Amino acid sequence: MTIKEAILKSLEDIKEPTNYIKVCDHITAQGYIDWGMAKTPSATISALLGDFIRNGDARVKRIKMPGNTYNYYLTKNEGEINIDAILEDSPIIQSGNSKKIDKNRTYEERDLHKLLVTYLKSKNIFSKTIYHEQSRTGGDSHQIWTHPDIVGIELYKLQTKTSQNFRRAIKSSDTFRITSYELKKEINSDTDLKKAFFQAVSNSSWANDGYLVALEFSGSLQEEMKRLSQTFGIGIIKLNSYPYLSEVLFPSTRRELDFKSIDKLCNINPEFQQFIENCEKLMTADERYISGTEKELNDFCDTYFKNEDDIINYCSAKNISMEDWPISRAELN
Repeated sequence: MTIKEAILKSLEDIKEPTNYIKVCDHITAQGYIDWGMAKTPSATISALLGDFIRNGDARVKRIKMPGNTYNYYLTKNEGEINIDAILEDSPIIQSGNSKKIDKNRTYEERDLHKLLVTYLKSKNIFSKTIYHEQSRTGGDSHQIWTHPDIVGIELYKLQTKTSQNFRRAIKSSDTFRITSYELKKEINSDTDLKKAFFQAVSNSSWANDGYLVALEFSGSLQEEMKRLSQTFGIGIIKLNSYPYLSEVLFPSTRRELDFKSIDKLCNINPEFQQFIENCEKLMTADERYISGTEKELNDFCDTYFKNEDDIINYCSAKNISMEDWPISRAELN
C-alpha cells in the first residue's frame, strides 16, 4: 500500500483523533510500510497528513490541540467523536521535536512578525514593524485601525544606467510598491475574518497594496475570503512557520498612494516617518551611493532568519507549530 493508504488505514484502526507520531508508530507496528533506510518517517507522515487538509481531501479532518499541534481523524467517524472531551483530557501533548508543550503556553501575535519579514525578504521586500504604542497617540486603542502591523517596500531592479537615470528623472511610481500588512495568529470564524479584514482595509488605505496575513485560516472561509478580497482589493497571505512556503491566496489590487494619510502617519509615528525617509533616499540616490543607501534601509528594517536552524530554534522557543514543514526537514523528527 502507499503511505497515504497506510495513513487512512491507521486512522481507521485507531478510530479516534490522533497525532502524526502515533499514526507513524501504528504504521510501523502493523508493518503497513517498510521504511527501509528512511531516516524521518514521522516527518513524512506529518507532511502527508497536512496534504490531506491543504488539498481539501474530504476523508480526513483535524482538530487543533493545546500547544498548537493537530490531531487527525476520519470524517466518517466524526459522529462518534467527543471533541470537547478530548481537549479537556489533553493538558500536555507530545510534539514532533520530543518536547512537552503546556496547553497554557502559546505564542504572541508579534512572534509571527519575524517569520513574515523572512518571507518578504525572500521576495526582495524591505519590511519594518510599526509599533502603534510608540505613536504620539499610542495610548489610544483605536490606533490599531490606523497603523499597519508591518510596512514593506519592493524596489524594481533596473539593469542599465540609462533606465536608472530615467527613473530618477521622472520619479515614476511604477518602479516601486509600498505595501501594508495586517497580521493575525489565526482566523477561524466569519466574525474573526470580518474584523481582521476591515482592520486591514482601514490601516492600509494609504498604501499601493494591502494584505491580511494569518498563520491559520479555517478552510470553511475560502469563499468569503475570495469575495472580500475581490470586492475591497485587500490581498490575503497564508503564512507558514517555514516562511518560504507562505502563499498569497488572493492578490492585492494596486492603487495610488494616499499622501495625506502617509503624512498623518509620519506625523504621529516616528518609525514610520523614518521608513519613508529611508525609502525616499534610496529611490533618489545617485548611482554612487545606492549600495550604501540600500544597506542603511536594510539595517533600519526588521531582522530576518538567515538559516533553517534559527527558524527551528525560534519556533520551538515560541511554541509555534512546525507540522506543515516540508518532508525533508529531518530536524523535526
